[in-house]
Amino acid sequence: MTETRRGTDTSKRRPDLPARPDDAGHLMQHTYALVLAGGRGTRLGPLTARRAKPAVPFGGKFSIIDFALSNCVNSGIRRIGVLTQYKAQSLIRHIERGWSFLDVNLGEFIDVVPAQQRVDEQWYTGTANAVYQNLDMICEIDPDLVLILAGDHVYKMDYSRLVEEHVRTLADVTVACLEVPLEAARGFGIVGVDAETRITRFDEKPAQPRPLPERPDHALASMGIYVFDNHFLCEQLRRDADDPSSSHDFGHDLLPWLVPRCRVMAHHFEDSCVSMVGDRPYWRDVGTLDAYWAANMDLVQMEPELDLYEDEWSIRSLQRQLPAAKFVRDGNRHGIALDSLVASGCVVCGAKVHRSILFSKVRVGAGSLIEDTLVLPNVSVGRDVRLRRTIVDKHCILPDGLHAGFDPALDRQRFHVTERGIVLITPEMLGQHWPSST
Repeated sequence: MTETRRGTDTSKRRPDLPARPDDAGHLMQHTYALVLAGGRGTRLGPLTARRAKPAVPFGGKFSIIDFALSNCVNSGIRRIGVLTQYKAQSLIRHIERGWSFLDVNLGEFIDVVPAQQRVDEQWYTGTANAVYQNLDMICEIDPDLVLILAGDHVYKMDYSRLVEEHVRTLADVTVACLEVPLEAARGFGIVGVDAETRITRFDEKPAQPRPLPERPDHALASMGIYVFDNHFLCEQLRRDADDPSSSHDFGHDLLPWLVPRCRVMAHHFEDSCVSMVGDRPYWRDVGTLDAYWAANMDLVQMEPELDLYEDEWSIRSLQRQLPAAKFVRDGNRHGIALDSLVASGCVVCGAKVHRSILFSKVRVGAGSLIEDTLVLPNVSVGRDVRLRRTIVDKHCILPDGLHAGFDPALDRQRFHVTERGIVLITPEMLGQHWPSST
């Protein structure tokens, strides 16, 4: 089959796009980031019953989407679109209120784009279709390069290094990749590469993933992060849209079609990862309740793998005007927190918090014990409550004396319990109503 190599023909490139990435700032100014944030997040169960997965709180004061958006801004990419679809209101509100600091007069913006059935009467049917349905918006912006991102992963990455490599290698498409254990590889798009890191094979979620030759217990997986030359992307999305056999997904359809025909390159995540643990880059898919709980609990360690305190690559979010956290006594009982994160607006009265995260505006009553637990914003914990390995959703009012995380059989009668025994409590499970204003 004849190979299409638009990326190797520099005459196809816009005249203002350098053939070599000598000016990273220039490249970032001509790059448009498109964040796919419309997924259902069904593996998170009741935690995404009222919100999109990217809007789920994380780390005491953030939402999951803040990581992708912060990576963009820190990388110098300040033209961003966020494509939403399912249960997007809280996500839209978070971005509008927390990310309004960009200056449109300088050409900076974040557009929140709900699914609008622009092309036909269907909602988004796949990741490629989501971008295809918004081609008119991309054409209006007219960038040189388009960076496609997922809005539901936790990591720190300098996208400018990825974009520079894309231009330097004259790629049609560049796919960010990381090594994953072979036993977990079935949930990813698995790639094979040659000596120059050109992708020679792409298998979406294979039953038998191909291991790395030099590391047989690992496979090289796509992160769902792609860089395209703009005009090439538009051309390929239109071709895919006309294919009745396609499911219109980047991983299932577009990339497998492009790999044998075009110059598709792999970018190794460790070359652009900002948060490394030794030689291991930090990246987490928090798509299940167990993974979500574990990634949050990583943050309470003495030396967490993800550093949220560095100034050079800060994670931005909505900054609510709240008072400082407060710890007070109740008689002879002291309010204390050990090996924990406690956000602003919290009050711990005569209670103990151990290896846990209290998100904003959590109140904990006297005599309560909270261990290995995530308490999301605006939760009221009564007196003498015991929580262990639990996730408490927003707006819960936990009655005095409630115990969770100690008796699995009893917990399953009242709450949602995961395979690893993590207990999820939501207002509905307590017979309470979710506030209509949130």
